Amino acid sequence: MTHPQPQGFLAVPPTGKGPGVLVLHAWWGLNDTLKAFCTQLAESGFVAFAPDLYHGKVADNIADAEILGKALDANHLQAKAEIAHAALFLSERAGQADRGLAVIGFSLGAYYALDLAVADPEHIRSVVIFYGTGVDDHGKSRAAYLGHFAENDEFEPQSNVDELEESLRRAGRPVTFHRYSGTGHWFFEPDRTQAYNQAAADLAWDRTLAFLKQ
Repeated sequence: MTHPQPQGFLAVPPTGKGPGVLVLHAWWGLNDTLKAFCTQLAESGFVAFAPDLYHGKVADNIADAEILGKALDANHLQAKAEIAHAALFLSERAGQADRGLAVIGFSLGAYYALDLAVADPEHIRSVVIFYGTGVDDHGKSRAAYLGHFAENDEFEPQSNVDELEESLRRAGRPVTFHRYSGTGHWFFEPDRTQAYNQAAADLAWDRTLAFLKQ
């Protein structure tokens, strides 16, 4: 059975095929920055798909993003079902079901990326998270983990990052967390002009690409 494409953004490499990468957006929603990130992944040989968990809504300021994020979390079972559907669609579209998917989550999306690796260990081979944590028990996961975190992050306390790293290690998962000095939350996103740090973003991109190609 072929799963129809869910609402979202699909970016495909010139060859039409490649390993699948599921991209889960931050509380801003599926904005142009996230679409550009998917396109960049496709240019590097991956089939990238970002489900639109807000169904067309996008925020460009913290107040609106907070409202959208809270509404999503209040309906988190629906969000998880949509993400599971997106993962099935992407597995079929990428045509590399035997290899498994990578999932990348930004901030709010990081929680759902971590959750998916536990909920669907058969299909998730690697997880990349940007300045977000969540999920306490990783015992069922079979994935390898890469994390990018800011040095000064008012939204994600260092204690949360340390606890997540410890929890993953206890579960026996391969885990590499990087902390980027002089950065804050959203340092990877160029449209967040106050937070964007190009040097850190470039390094995080290079590390992500190397990790995905393992």
